[in-house]
Amino acid sequence: MMEIRFHGRGGQGAVTAANILASAAFKEGKYVQAFPFFGVERRGAPVTAFTRIDERPIRIKTQIYEPDIVVVLDPSLLDTVDVTAGLKDGGIVIINTEKSRDEVLEKLKKKPGKLALVDATGIALEVLGLPITNTAILGAIAKVTGIVSLEHVQTAITDVFSGNLGEKNARAAAEAFEKTTVYEL
Repeated sequence: MMEIRFHGRGGQGAVTAANILASAAFKEGKYVQAFPFFGVERRGAPVTAFTRIDERPIRIKTQIYEPDIVVVLDPSLLDTVDVTAGLKDGGIVIINTEKSRDEVLEKLKKKPGKLALVDATGIALEVLGLPITNTAILGAIAKVTGIVSLEHVQTAITDVFSGNLGEKNARAAAEAFEKTTVYEL
């Protein structure tokens, strides 16, 4: 079972990203779960969302405390939240940031097995005209993990966002797929 924990802020689409990722995996015939955890429910407050993906039915119904993959939509959270808390040894961390590998590693409390960086905000601003990074980060997840294909991510995106908006968001995912830099640590 792959367990993914998303860290974002209210209004950035972390919950939507977790749901779209689950939908993409479901399209590939996998069993999935996606659910949010809210603290203070307001725009800008830290939000956590979770996705589980497996080849077999998923019976566990708890938050994810020991993720295989951590996804960070808002890089400012690195200054206030231990995003690597509970990360499994050799786990993957995917971060939306313009910062360098070394700058990011200084902020992480635990060294991941694999670190992936993408300027999802820049991609979202360029493609969507808004700093909403959730669909772009899904392209990075597809590239780094291989747990879902970019094609199924894009289909799941266009299922959620119709018409031109869906096409733009699918394009943001594809661009992030191409622009994500992966470091084996």
